[in-house]
Amino acid sequence: MSHVPNRMPLIDAFKAVASQLIVLHHLAFYGPMSDWMHQWAPGLVSWLSQDARMAVQVFLVISGFLTVRALAPQGVLLATQPLALLGKRYATIAMPYVASLLVAMACTWLATQWMVHSSLPAEPELGQFLAHALLLHSLLGIDSLSAGVWYVAIDFQLFALMLALLWLGQRLGGMGLGLVLVVGMASLYVFNRDAAWDNWALYFFGAYMLGALAWWFSQRPVPGWQVAVVLTLVVVALVLDFRERIALALAVALVLGLAQHQGWLWRWPSSPALAYMGRISYGVFLMNFPVSLVVNAAFTRFAPPDVWVQSVGVLVAWLACGVAGALFFHAVEEPLRRWSARPQALHAPGWWWGGWLLSATVLLALD
Repeated sequence: MSHVPNRMPLIDAFKAVASQLIVLHHLAFYGPMSDWMHQWAPGLVSWLSQDARMAVQVFLVISGFLTVRALAPQGVLLATQPLALLGKRYATIAMPYVASLLVAMACTWLATQWMVHSSLPAEPELGQFLAHALLLHSLLGIDSLSAGVWYVAIDFQLFALMLALLWLGQRLGGMGLGLVLVVGMASLYVFNRDAAWDNWALYFFGAYMLGALAWWFSQRPVPGWQVAVVLTLVVVALVLDFRERIALALAVALVLGLAQHQGWLWRWPSSPALAYMGRISYGVFLMNFPVSLVVNAAFTRFAPPDVWVQSVGVLVAWLACGVAGALFFHAVEEPLRRWSARPQALHAPGWWWGGWLLSATVLLALD
């Protein structure tokens, strides 16, 4: 097998831009500084606070694309120990996330010393923290300790659902791709049209499926009529109920599929800055809200109530989020990722799920 590079510059670029849009969305949506900025840039602040959050769709598509590349590059599950694989996924995303929650709680405490504002989370409780650590907070209706952390839980749900579908498809004689397609279309036609499902993977699985299909269809010769059928089904779903987020997901999936098929996924754009920003995007995502809270509080407490000074505070917060994300990536995320990648860390999947069930039991007892 020929050597395949680990980094995909186009995906790094997508993640870099999307993560910055999420940061700007949070800066526009939370904290008093954005109210000052709204006075001279109402259109920009309104767009960032409402529409920039659609950048989440980019991450959903990329996650589906990379997940099937790792699990089933040809549509057939390669893993022989799916529970161990699920434990590894939990360790990879949840350990940095739990560390970021500790930072978030410290930042929230500091921010409360300097300001009173509706964007400040309430004082955390043990059960609340445990629910977040177990990625159950959204399902249990528990208030978030930090903005955007719902996505971490959804990402884990999506991975588990994809793994389950591929495992079941393997048992049914290689029907994994078909099951993914059926559940993905059910998401587009039913679940994604009902906001009551937005704490569950089924609500987002349509976008995730588009990323998976982008990998599968670009990896091997696929009859044109199959691609046409899938595109027609997605377009019909949009005609029935147009959703900009699904249209964006489709566009990203088409670009990824074309880039993979043509080969420039692996070599364009050649930008070290975008590559680095893509690598640290998870750290930036985890750290941006607590850091922006502290900057908002500091400017509220110590800076004059002037529209231009407070608007500069938004820029300071944006830069601080990037620096904090980079520091978190190098000091926390990368060491934890190396630890979780060790074979002995996942030697027995029962270790992970026994701990998860014990913690869930404690959480229910505290509730």
